[in-house]
Amino acid sequence: MNRRNFIQQTSGAAALLTIGGLSLQSCGITGPKHITIIHTNDVHSHIEPFPDNHPEFAKMGGVAKRATLIEAIRKENPNTLLLDAGDMFQGTPYFNLYGGELEFKLMSMLKYDAVTIGNHDFDNGIDGLYSQMPNANFDFLSANYDFDNTVLDGHVEPYKIFKKDDVKIGVFGLGIELNGLVDPKLFKETKYLNPIEIAQDMSRILKEDKNCDLVICLSHLGYRYNRSTGMIGDLELAEKTKNIDLIIGGHTHTFLPKPTIAKNSMGEDVLVNQVGCFGVNIGRIDFYIDATKNITTKGKSIIV
Repeated sequence: MNRRNFIQQTSGAAALLTIGGLSLQSCGITGPKHITIIHTNDVHSHIEPFPDNHPEFAKMGGVAKRATLIEAIRKENPNTLLLDAGDMFQGTPYFNLYGGELEFKLMSMLKYDAVTIGNHDFDNGIDGLYSQMPNANFDFLSANYDFDNTVLDGHVEPYKIFKKDDVKIGVFGLGIELNGLVDPKLFKETKYLNPIEIAQDMSRILKEDKNCDLVICLSHLGYRYNRSTGMIGDLELAEKTKNIDLIIGGHTHTFLPKPTIAKNSMGEDVLVNQVGCFGVNIGRIDFYIDATKNITTKGKSIIV
């Protein structure tokens, strides 16, 4: 779907998605519960709204308007997580001037809970990313980048477990192959691990070992690729894994008016969502958990 069609279809009441068939594995909570996930991806240092004369995104985006939307959602439901799927850096002079400091400080003010790392987040090198981390009051998650022997060793975790209203939410991160996208001098000794194998391990640990009620993958792999390329996208990731409830994607700047329902390796539903780029919209996914531990989900994209 191109960006203009996306804007036309979501400029009014945003499309809602309701699904069933998901059930909790943990018996440690009682319903009803309501968990909200707000998410962004590929904001690319867009701090201000687009100008009035922009051909696609006139007056759209900007951190101030995003903050207003996020605050309103949190007032509606305090049991909310705010997540980002990578490429926070690169795209406007703010990054060239401040190297990511402003992006991280503003994201901290918006109270992001966790992010994963995109390829453009290495554009000032792994040392540049590391130097800005003190400005970030949120967690960096990446399970398939091995940062041993780099400055990021010990500063990026494979997953994080959040608890909202007694609901355990496990979130893990995945990144795209950096070779061919990023100069090796920038990511240095970072090793890329197979995302499907890592996702299988992470989702098993979170769902089965840690008894998480919801498992979310923050992915900077991209939405979908032609299979002949050998590249792994979010839809293939969903198809070849289990125990993941939601994949929040990035990298391909894919504008989805509502989440895609994919089937995992067990034939169960997985939500896959991505909200384009440049901060012109945010994603909202609501999980409603009833007293019998069934989950109903609504998803929509909201124009900023």
